Amino acid sequence: MIKAVPTNIITGFLGVGKTSALLHLLEQKPSNECWAILINEFGEIGIDGALVKGTYSNNKSNPDNVQKIFIKEVPGGCMCCSAGLPMQIALNQLLAQSKPDRLLIEPTGLGHPVEVMQTLSAEHYQDVLDIQRTITLVDARKLSDPRYTSHATFNQQIDIGDVIVGNKCDLYGENEEENLKRYVVKRGKPTTPVILCEHGVLPFAILQGKSEALVEMKAHAHHHHNSEPSPSINEQAFPDSGFLKIENEGEGFKAVGWRFSPSIEFNRYALLAWINKLEVERLKAVMITSAGIFSYNLADGNLVERELSECAESKIEIIAANVNTKWDAELADCVITN
Repeated sequence: MIKAVPTNIITGFLGVGKTSALLHLLEQKPSNECWAILINEFGEIGIDGALVKGTYSNNKSNPDNVQKIFIKEVPGGCMCCSAGLPMQIALNQLLAQSKPDRLLIEPTGLGHPVEVMQTLSAEHYQDVLDIQRTITLVDARKLSDPRYTSHATFNQQIDIGDVIVGNKCDLYGENEEENLKRYVVKRGKPTTPVILCEHGVLPFAILQGKSEALVEMKAHAHHHHNSEPSPSINEQAFPDSGFLKIENEGEGFKAVGWRFSPSIEFNRYALLAWINKLEVERLKAVMITSAGIFSYNLADGNLVERELSECAESKIEIIAANVNTKWDAELADCVITN
């Protein structure tokens, strides 16, 4: 029997550092526990699962602990849509496979955590899941940008948070911590704790405690403009070209993603140069290069490159206001040809 699994939602807008926070929490996982991670991505190409697995697997000191992490992805927009069916299927499979001691859920930065919470609190999960704190990460610097403060999803993420985390606080200006606290109060959350952190470094204790948001939440209607979802792209065989590409859109953003055959190798330095010149909202990638396997994470114009221990194939996803048709040729120029 799977019963009363402690469950946390880790939410926040695009580029706020949710995956980094998830990785730091995984580092604190008790070695005797099995954790399950359900990751939702806006784009159709699932990348975060490979990024988390590849990064966490670098922990060679305790390989048995690595085997106690189970990750499942729900790509292609908000996972709570279609009456929550994509999320329910993935969640049921994940629970059956892992029988976890804790479940962590990372919705896409453009996802709707209230609807995710409603799915988790459905009658058939009442005895299975113990809904604990929802952690909302916020970059307080964004509060001066109306593109964020007027975005319904950005505000919904704050509204549902049991704890608000001002991430990237090492980059804040003089008044930005106070601006964040005032904004949380303005959203009707005067008693919600607000803490600061750098690089997503959160204490394990932040996960523990009942969710007040579960008690207080109200239904928030939302409408999607996503193209017809195609989750099967992540299982499709590669054509002769050696790559697959797909686009989707919603919430005022567009996404384009590529999968590449494992036989395709990229020039690391050409790839770095190309990514660095992009002006996009978000980029994530796991890439097989001439110098090894690396992950790439671009947000707010800052690129982080990390070496990974494993990667089944190269994947890249870009989220932007508009998709540039030149990206295909520019990415192809980064491929090493024999």
